[in-house]
Amino acid sequence: MLDHALIASLRPDLLRFAQLQLRDAALAEDAVQDALTAAITSDHQFAGRSAVKTWVFGILRNKIVDLIRQDSRSTNLSALIDAEGEALDEAYDALFKANAHWHPATRPSVWRDPEDSLQDQQFWTVFEVCLNHLPENTARVFMMREFLEFETSEVCQELSLTTSNCHVILHRARNGLRRCLENGWFAPGERPC
Repeated sequence: MLDHALIASLRPDLLRFAQLQLRDAALAEDAVQDALTAAITSDHQFAGRSAVKTWVFGILRNKIVDLIRQDSRSTNLSALIDAEGEALDEAYDALFKANAHWHPATRPSVWRDPEDSLQDQQFWTVFEVCLNHLPENTARVFMMREFLEFETSEVCQELSLTTSNCHVILHRARNGLRRCLENGWFAPGERPC
C-alpha cells in the first residue's frame, strides 16, 4: 500500500502540468483530482517498476490525452505564434552563418554523459524550470509531442497548426531547453570524455 500523503503531495506539480496542457484551470483541476483518486484507489496496482511520481504522472498523462482527444475545441496557435515568431526568427537566424552552420560562439556545447544526468533528480528539477521559462504555447506543443507522445499530425490537428509550423515550434522549444540547460545544469565548457 502506497503512502497516500506522498501521492497527495504531488498535486502542485500535477496541476502545473495539467494547466499547461489543458489551458483551463477547472478542467486541469478535474483531471488532477481524477488522477489522484485513481492512484489512491488503485495503489494495489503499483508494481514498483518506477517511482511513485512517475506512476501518478502516467495516470494523469492518460487522463489528459483522453480529454484532449475528446475536446472538439481547439486553439489556433498559428496566430499567436506569428505575433512572436518574427522576432524569434531574427534571433534564430543570428545563431547561424550564411551556409546554415552554427556561428562558433553559438554552437551547442558537448554535454556530459546524458545517462548520468537522467539519473539525477536535480536534473529534472532544472529541466522543469527551463520548461516553465519557455513561452506557454511553445511548451505546450513540446509537451504534447514529447511527453504525451502525440504524433505530430495529432498535435497539428488539436492546435490548428501546419506541420511546418509545428516543427518550427518544436525546434524552438528544443533550442530554448538546450540553452537553458547549458546555463542552468551543464557547466560552461564542460566536455565529456
